[in-house]
Amino acid sequence: EAWNSKYLAVFDPLDGASNIDIGIVTGTIFGIFKETNECLQDYGENISDETKSALLKSLQPSSNLVASGYCMYSSTTVLMLTLGDGVHSFTLDPTVGEFILTRPNIVIPKRGNIYSFNEGYMTEWNRGVVSYVNDIKSGLGETKKKYSSRYIGSLVGDIHRTLLYGGIFGYPGTSHYPDGKLRFLHEVSPLAYLIEQAGGRASTGTKRILDMIPNQLNQHVPTFLGSYD
Repeated sequence: EAWNSKYLAVFDPLDGASNIDIGIVTGTIFGIFKETNECLQDYGENISDETKSALLKSLQPSSNLVASGYCMYSSTTVLMLTLGDGVHSFTLDPTVGEFILTRPNIVIPKRGNIYSFNEGYMTEWNRGVVSYVNDIKSGLGETKKKYSSRYIGSLVGDIHRTLLYGGIFGYPGTSHYPDGKLRFLHEVSPLAYLIEQAGGRASTGTKRILDMIPNQLNQHVPTFLGSYD
């Protein structure tokens, strides 16, 4: 937070950090809220009550975001950004050191044929999620067409593919982690806002993510992001 700023940023500085050694895509996820009350604190190792109060001001619903996006580090460096009026993709041009607009006004396909879930946890999902995944991969869903499975294990990478090709990304709760393992404030919230700005949907499975108000900084939430249909 800048000392003269009226905005508050939340972010995951390096999503997919565990994949660095094997060369898999990584990224940075960010969201920006407009600050309603001044919150200028020196964040040290010992957090004061005043600092805690300032941090808690970031507990806002996704619908309050004024901007969000991610920067993906792969064969190219891509910045996917929304300012609340559509989604635009920029690619880093290393020859000039600037991001160039390469995909304006991105719209997620209304329906896709790819699902992105970590099926290693399938035995721990609730029966509704298991039934849904089994149906779409077997051609028993609404389209009666079989979905293909694509799962990188890097949130930014999986969301980037879902945004461009359509389909659904899911990280449901499990018997050991009923709320899933994705963090609401600086992972799920910015991506949910981005997906909806591109014409998609963002849900916990029972409610719209943009309607949720977080109650703690490290709150986790089951997550389903993707095509509108």
